[in-house]
Amino acid sequence: MTTISPLPDTYRALRVLKDDSGIRPEIQTLPSTELPAGTAVVQVSHSSLNYKDGLAVAGRPGVLRRYPMTPGIDLAGTVLADETGTYTPGDPVILTGWGIGERHDGGYATLARVDSGWLVPAPQGTDAVWAMGIGTAGFTAMLAVLALETHGLTPGDGEVLVTGAAGGVGSTAVALLAAAGHTVTASTGREQEADYLRSLGASSVISREEVSGLTRPLEKERWAGVIDTVGGTTLAGAYASTRTHGSVAVCGLAGGSDLHTTVFPLILRGVNLLGIDSVTCPSALRRSAWERLAHDLPPARLEGVTQLRGLSEVPALADEILAGHVRGRTVIDVQR
Repeated sequence: MTTISPLPDTYRALRVLKDDSGIRPEIQTLPSTELPAGTAVVQVSHSSLNYKDGLAVAGRPGVLRRYPMTPGIDLAGTVLADETGTYTPGDPVILTGWGIGERHDGGYATLARVDSGWLVPAPQGTDAVWAMGIGTAGFTAMLAVLALETHGLTPGDGEVLVTGAAGGVGSTAVALLAAAGHTVTASTGREQEADYLRSLGASSVISREEVSGLTRPLEKERWAGVIDTVGGTTLAGAYASTRTHGSVAVCGLAGGSDLHTTVFPLILRGVNLLGIDSVTCPSALRRSAWERLAHDLPPARLEGVTQLRGLSEVPALADEILAGHVRGRTVIDVQR
């Protein structure tokens, strides 16, 4: 049954514009008739700040596919209308991936029109702040943990390495792995975050250079599993030092997109190199991941890793996250 309710006449959005003066972000009030095509309209209450959002808002190339565009690669809120009848007005939903904030207007707005099939019901007992405290970063971390578990990782197998551990994906990965009973080693380029990472459950904290400095095709076996958010030389070092039949879940490139390595860990140790794609992840896996997140990371566990900021603060926050100065998760209240 089709469910439609009246939409507000206008909505507020952070738009990234491109003109003769360059690329710049600007808060605008727009008529709801300018919403993009889609089958469902969501009253957005919160989004979050991810590294990719920082790139988009700062006008870096390679993220936004057109201008003007509303960034924000995730959102949470309530359904206002759904032409497919899948959701009814008032249903709480979460949306990550599917190109929002890149090819399709995203979460930095008070309204979003999207494909109903992209939405996921919010797990019972959760709210939008919790959902965006996890957001795309935490969802990606959960997919990485699930991939390692699917390929045989169990508590007690040995050290599990998380690289870029002080970032959004990394910090959530540390917390999820610790909650599941794993012995977690956190690698970071920010030594001052060691206490923070231990508070999330890391058993030990090592420097970024300790991993990126491993340059031989095969290094001494150490890691039972790896979640890598960095790429480049860090990924190469982690991969070369993963134990026989261990797995490396790859979900980031903050340190570079190049991977200079060999096939030796694959063919001599049977190491699994697992790619994590959170953008087009199938709906059934999405729902399972969010239900697991609700169980393993209840709101109380996110309090120490989450800060709440307003939509008007996003341009300044974009510069901070690109400079590596943002710890944990930043939830964006799009209503202020």
